[in-house]
Amino acid sequence: MRIGVIIAAAGKSTRFGAGDKLSQDLGGRAVLLRTVEAFTKRDEVATIVVAGPPDDLEGFRSRFGPALGFNGARIVAGGSIERWETIRNALAELPDDLTHIAVHDGARPCIGNELLDRVFAAARVAPAVIPGVPVRDTLKRVSEESFSAAEDDAIADFILGDVGKTSTSGKRVTETVPRTNLFAIQTPQVFDAALLRRAYAMVDLAGTTDDASVIERLGEPVLVVEGDPRNIKITSADDLALVRAIMNLAPPADRAAHLRF
Repeated sequence: MRIGVIIAAAGKSTRFGAGDKLSQDLGGRAVLLRTVEAFTKRDEVATIVVAGPPDDLEGFRSRFGPALGFNGARIVAGGSIERWETIRNALAELPDDLTHIAVHDGARPCIGNELLDRVFAAARVAPAVIPGVPVRDTLKRVSEESFSAAEDDAIADFILGDVGKTSTSGKRVTETVPRTNLFAIQTPQVFDAALLRRAYAMVDLAGTTDDASVIERLGEPVLVVEGDPRNIKITSADDLALVRAIMNLAPPADRAAHLRF
């Protein structure tokens, strides 16, 4: 196998809050660098491109360029609106002699060798492979409209009693969704290189949320293999705290000063 890896890192981190989530400290190294390092140790990986935000590419290069370059990764311009734009742009920057292409979220630094072993092994025999974990929680579909407890005294009394009637809102349940055979899908997703290129050239990409969706629209089969519950994507500050706990890494303020950088 000769795998090219695309690290999707062009998002604006709007749900994270203050700061750039990819720059957050994980044991003295940025989240993005930790993510890339997982692939630099693999013999199957021939090249790594990191697709950054096109509207701040120079700033992105300034923050991450030296460390990524040291690890053999190149920075390319991603997309400005939807995720598929980022992958399409990055595909154009990969060499033609790859047998497979893997796509991974820049904000998933907890990727381990065991998961990579499973996904890469499956990709030797299947043209499209994605990791997933079974959905264990009860799933509810809710109404589009929200209600405020302050607008309905009966609801407010039922939910809150005499406290904070104006501080809550919610949506009504319309359906309980059966979770049988439902999986929460992760990355890296690995594809036959020719198949992924063909899919991105032929498929209407609007509304696709991952690369497997693009393959599915082409009508090709996608294989789900066992993922890893620890392979979470950092979206919020709470996720960052959980990742630090998973990786057994203290936040900067809890480390000795000489170990913070």
